Amino acid sequence: MAEQFDSPQETPESEATTPDQRRARRVPIARRLTTSAAPAASAPAASAPAKTPRRLRGGSHPVRSFVTVAAVAGLVATVAIPAFAATGGNTAEAAVTTVQQVAAKNAQSLVVASEATPAALARDSYSATTPEEIQAKKDEEAAKAAAAARIAAAASTASAASAAYSGAIAQSIAPAGSVVRPLTSFTSFGTPYAGHKGTDYMAPLGTPLYAIADGVVVESTENGPGWGVYVKIAHNIGGNTVTSLYAHMMYGSRRVTVGQTVSAGQLIGQVSDTGRAYGTHLHLEIYVNGSWVNSESWLVANAG
Repeated sequence: MAEQFDSPQETPESEATTPDQRRARRVPIARRLTTSAAPAASAPAASAPAKTPRRLRGGSHPVRSFVTVAAVAGLVATVAIPAFAATGGNTAEAAVTTVQQVAAKNAQSLVVASEATPAALARDSYSATTPEEIQAKKDEEAAKAAAAARIAAAASTASAASAAYSGAIAQSIAPAGSVVRPLTSFTSFGTPYAGHKGTDYMAPLGTPLYAIADGVVVESTENGPGWGVYVKIAHNIGGNTVTSLYAHMMYGSRRVTVGQTVSAGQLIGQVSDTGRAYGTHLHLEIYVNGSWVNSESWLVANAG
C-alpha cells in the first residue's frame, strides 16, 4: 500500500486558488496520514496496539500528592520540634505555657484618668502585721474604751453623790491607841468579785476618811496603779504588823505625807472614785504580818 507524504513546506496563501485548498494545506501532517490510511481500518482490531486511556481531567497526580504531603509534614516538624525541645519533651508543660501565654495576651488592663487620686488604705492606726498582734491591739483598745465608759459613769454617779454628803469633817474621831473604822458611815458594800483584794464601802463623794490605828505613813500619792489617789499606813497592833491601804480618794484631799506619824481616827483624806473605780467608794485593804485578810472581818474583830 502506498502512503503519500506532503512536503513540510506550505504553499504561500498568495498562491492558493481556493479556500478549500488553503484549509487542506493547514491540516496537520499526522491527520492527513490518518486519513490516507483509512482503508486499513478494516484490518483486525487485534493487530492494532491498545491505546492508554487519557487521565480524567481534574484528577490528582500521585507524584504531586506525595510532594504536597511531604511539604506539610516538613512545616509541622519545623514548628513542633523546637517547641518540644524547649519544654524538654514535656508536652503537659508546653500546654500550660501556651495557655499562660494566651491568657497574658488577652489580659485586661485598666486605664485610670490622670486626674484620679488613689484612695489611701485604712489601717486603723495599727502598726502590727500578724493576726495575733492585731487582735491584741483591738482587745487593748476595747478595754480602754470600756474603762473610759466606766469612768464616765462613775463621774456621773459622783456628781449625784456629791450633793448627798453635807456632814462636818472632823480632824479626829478617836483617842490614840485605839482601833476604829475608817468611815463614820457608808451606804453599802460593793459587790465582791474574783481577784479583788479588799472591801468596797460605798459612800458619797467627799465623805471623810480616818486612820484605823496609830501608825506611820509609808505611801501617799495622787497616781496609784489602779488605786488612783491612795494612802498606806503601817501599824503595830497587838504585837502584829498591820498595814492598811485607803484607795480611790479625792484629788487634793490627802492630809498626810510619807514618813508622817498618825493617830487612830486621824483625818487622812476624802472618798472619791479616782483610778479604776465604779462609783464613789473607799477601797480598804488590810494585811496582817504580810498576809491579806478580809477587811470587814478584821474590823468587826478588832475595832471598838
